[in-house]
Amino acid sequence: MTGVVAAAMVTLVLAGCGGAGTLTPIPEGIPPGPGLPVPAIDLDAPGRSAAQLTDWADGQSGLGIPDVALSAYGYAAAVMARSRPDCGIAWTTLAGIASVESKHGTHGRSEPGADGAVRPPIIGIPLDGAPGVAEIRDTDGGKLDGDTVYDRAVGPLQFIPETWRRWGVDANGDGFADPHSIDDAALTAARYLCASGGDLTSEVGWHRALLTYNQSNQYMRTVRDRAAAYSVGRRV
Repeated sequence: MTGVVAAAMVTLVLAGCGGAGTLTPIPEGIPPGPGLPVPAIDLDAPGRSAAQLTDWADGQSGLGIPDVALSAYGYAAAVMARSRPDCGIAWTTLAGIASVESKHGTHGRSEPGADGAVRPPIIGIPLDGAPGVAEIRDTDGGKLDGDTVYDRAVGPLQFIPETWRRWGVDANGDGFADPHSIDDAALTAARYLCASGGDLTSEVGWHRALLTYNQSNQYMRTVRDRAAAYSVGRRV
């Protein structure tokens, strides 16, 4: 995955409820905390099941994450808690990644709609081997990224087409695994991370999962800091 939003290390954030201008240290340690528990919902409800978490997401409006995006992260974590209880991935990790990758689907002029679709689609730079950029020749005939020469990372979680083809999953019940759907992208990212890291409640597992997602220690630290901030109700 290759993020389209420049990552900057976050060490302190403004407290949302601790008084105006109060600086609150982000909790240390790996993995970051799990955050507010996701309430029990019907994971197999028809349609966009994540919509059941709208009130839960709205109650955390101080995080600055769109409700539709936060409900997608919560739903993905809940699905994985059932299908891969040994993994223990938290919504905060998904939120930390999405914050870095696309500002929760709001990069540029984009915005996640009520149906979870991010419009206009977020398309990364061509992976053409330029300085600091991997070279990945087109693998999907431009189907997902519109580029028939090189691959580009796509969607709010920035998957390259080849990775999406292997891991992409339909999370919103529309019968189509769409990397531009924040629901599909969040659950796909959760599946990928669990498969890569194993036990994400352990330091070793979480670290391994994040470095598989993006082979950069700077990236891993930034995601950790943002996820840790979200875990204590702080905006980044």
